[in-house]
Amino acid sequence: MAIIDFFDRGWRINPTGIAYIQNERKHSFDEVGTLSCRIANALLADGFGMGTRGAVWAGNDVTAWVCTLGLWRANMAWIPVNARNAAEENHHILDTFDCEVVFFQGAFASQIDGLRERLPKVKRWICIDDNAAGAVSLDGWVATAPSSRPDVACDMDDTIMLSPTGGTTGMPKGVENTHRSVQTFVTHFMTSIGYLADEPAVNLAAAPMTHTAGVLSVPCTARGGTVVVLTKPDPALLLDAIARHKVTEIFLPPTVIYKLLDIPGIEKVDFGSLRYFLYGAAPMSVEKLKRAIEVFGPVMTGGYGQTECPASISFLTPAEHFVAGRIAGDERLSSVGRPNPLVRVEVMNDAGEILSQGQTGEICVRGDLVMKGYYKAPDKTAETIVDGWLHTGDIGHLDAEGYLHITDRKKDMIISGGFNVYPSEVEQVIWSHPAVQDCAVIGVPDDKWGEAVKAVVELSPGQQAGAEELLALCRDKLGPVKSPKTVDFIPALPRSAAGKVLKKDLRAPYWAQSERTI
Repeated sequence: MAIIDFFDRGWRINPTGIAYIQNERKHSFDEVGTLSCRIANALLADGFGMGTRGAVWAGNDVTAWVCTLGLWRANMAWIPVNARNAAEENHHILDTFDCEVVFFQGAFASQIDGLRERLPKVKRWICIDDNAAGAVSLDGWVATAPSSRPDVACDMDDTIMLSPTGGTTGMPKGVENTHRSVQTFVTHFMTSIGYLADEPAVNLAAAPMTHTAGVLSVPCTARGGTVVVLTKPDPALLLDAIARHKVTEIFLPPTVIYKLLDIPGIEKVDFGSLRYFLYGAAPMSVEKLKRAIEVFGPVMTGGYGQTECPASISFLTPAEHFVAGRIAGDERLSSVGRPNPLVRVEVMNDAGEILSQGQTGEICVRGDLVMKGYYKAPDKTAETIVDGWLHTGDIGHLDAEGYLHITDRKKDMIISGGFNVYPSEVEQVIWSHPAVQDCAVIGVPDDKWGEAVKAVVELSPGQQAGAEELLALCRDKLGPVKSPKTVDFIPALPRSAAGKVLKKDLRAPYWAQSERTI
């Protein structure tokens, strides 16, 4: 299936139903489908089509998402632009990815004006909600475009998403995902999560749709369900939306879940409509996961994926959070579930040899979920995909029951006194302290150990904890080798626009005067 076929499946089975809701404004499948056809036909009339790259520069917004559907309907590659990025980073993305069409919200017109002359490859600027200098308005541009579905040929290996990597280690690369890889992602959700055929489907797009929440809405749409779009990350609006719209499924990164759990009286909120509360994109504290199960119910759903292997390498389903009717033990809860059926997952050593269950190495993936490659970067592609295996850069192991455990990012591993220390293992212990909101463990230069383990801690609002208290906790749980030598407290950990902790930014000051590199 082409990616637009999933929207059309929902359109066919529920044409007059509500496809999207934003600020109480309801958009039917007929309305959205028709507008996406007009956008696609206007793009084709302008000479764009298969192989052309188009960006959408907007916050969470239904019309912006319909522009994405229009790009897909014309078999173009969608470039997701995170509105929270610095303008220079978005300039790099649009220029490096050879973008030719940009849809944007009027709120970003001033940023775009400062970049327009430096983006000569962009041939068409379209303002989706206003009139802006140097751009056509969406309404005027599609006014005479046909509303019929265009007949566009497509190949399963055509690139339909050109997504920037997270940028946690430098300027982002362009990941080429295809109809084939995204079809596999949607199929994993439709078959592995455990959706029931007769249950309502209401997805809450609370995280940025330019990151994970957008593609995660597609399985809901394919079932004829409704996507509720939140325009700003406000916990009060989020909780209200769940109750008001009887939301059945939601994705949030762990940091946002932690903030929800800190809300006074959260235990009294009715989450009875929820069926699937998906968490992922970063490791989650096991202790906070247990509390989330108590607060939100037996709905927590772990997911593991990468931009290069979209969002569905493995799932820990709601049922798998329990054993014999009780919340599962830490070993199960710290896993990212079992690999999904349309990918093969193995753990390999540095020589590319497959390791036995229980042995630690690099997690490698092959199958139709894997990206085509990095845009215009064959050398980077060849480093990452070797003999058909995507080398994820994640270190982990498969346990005796087939559950996948991520120990850490390969580049984040600390070698202290000749011993390998995996930061995530230390972070789990520190997260268990009730005063800790979040933490990051890094290696810093040390004359004696080569690298010393340091914890950088963000405390919960109104909470207190001392460095020695946290160090004693780690020594008790981990012993002296893995325990941090020092603890720093900061008001907030630095994060990327996608919410991932920027460990390179944390490490940089400590390594600035060292002869070694980070």
